[in-house]
Amino acid sequence: MKKMTLKMLVAACSLFAATSIHAQSAWQPTTTVEFIVPAGAGAALDTAARQLQNLLSKENIVKNFVITNRPGGNLAVALNVMDQHPGDGHYLMTLTTSIINNHILGSLNRSYQDYTPIALLFREYVGVVVRADSPIKNGADLIRIMKENPNKLHIGVATSVGNHIHVGIASPLQKAGVAIDKLSVIPFKSSGISMTQLLGGHIDVVAATTPNLINALKNDKLRVIAIGSPERMGGALSNIPTWKEQGVDVSTSSVQGVLGPKNMTPAQVEFWATALKKINDSKEWQAFLEHNQWKPFFYGPKETKLMLDQEYSSIKSILTTLGLAK
Repeated sequence: MKKMTLKMLVAACSLFAATSIHAQSAWQPTTTVEFIVPAGAGAALDTAARQLQNLLSKENIVKNFVITNRPGGNLAVALNVMDQHPGDGHYLMTLTTSIINNHILGSLNRSYQDYTPIALLFREYVGVVVRADSPIKNGADLIRIMKENPNKLHIGVATSVGNHIHVGIASPLQKAGVAIDKLSVIPFKSSGISMTQLLGGHIDVVAATTPNLINALKNDKLRVIAIGSPERMGGALSNIPTWKEQGVDVSTSSVQGVLGPKNMTPAQVEFWATALKKINDSKEWQAFLEHNQWKPFFYGPKETKLMLDQEYSSIKSILTTLGLAK
C-alpha cells in the first residue's frame, strides 16, 4: 500500500473540505412553498403558475407548493408578501415586466432590483383585435385612421394604462408615425371584460396577449388584425399577420418568469433555477406553452437580470414618449 505523501494529504483534505462546503450550501424546501400570483384565479398569470405547481409535484421536485392570488395595487399587494420574507426561499412570485412598467410610471416604489430574479420562462406577444364588422381590416387601416386622428378610436387594455399591453400597441403605432401621446386608452380589469366591451360597441380596438387572441378567434364577431411576434405564430394564430409583414418593423412582447424575495442565498437560487430548468425542458411544459401560444425560452438568474435591465431601458423610452414616465 502506498504511503500518503503530504501533497496527497493536502489534496484529500481540500477535496473533503470542498465536499463539506457543498453539502452545507445545498438547499431544498423544508416547509410549504408559497407562490404569489399578482392576478386573480383563472387569469393568464394564474394559469401558468398552476401548471408549474402541477409539474413540480409530478416531477417529484416540490410536493407542498401552494398558489396564493394577490391582485391589486400595481403589484404592491403581492410584493408586500415577499417583503415580509427576506432571504426565505419558500416564497416565490410571478415575475412579469409589469414590475418595470409600474416602477417607471411611479405607481410602484419598488423595482425588480429590490428582489431576486430567478428565471424567465416564456414570452407572450400582444395582438390587436377589432369587431368583424369594423372598417379596420388590417394594420394599415388602423395606422391610417390613427395618423389622421390619434384619439378617434377608443383602445381597451387590461389592466392598467402604461402596462405591457398598452406598450404592446403603442410601440408599432409609434414606429408607424402615430402620435401615441394622444391615444385614447381605456383600462379594464381583464382582457375578458375589454373583449366584451368591444363586442358591445363601447370601444373600437382591444390590445391583448396571445391566450386572449385565441379566445377572440373563436368568436366570429371579432377579428385579429395584427400580432407583435417577430414571425408568424403557429396553431390557431397561424393566419394572423405580424406587424413586420404589414410594414412596421416592431416586435412587441412581455416576459414571464419567477421572482424571489431579496437576500436569497446562492444555494436557494440554484435550487429553484435548476428545478425550473427541469420543468422548462419537460414535454408537458412545452406542450402547455404551445397551447397558449407562448414562446418558450429559459434564462437563468444572471441572464434574467441582464434582460430586465435591457427591458427597463426600452420600456422607459416608450412610456416617456407616452408622457407617462415619472
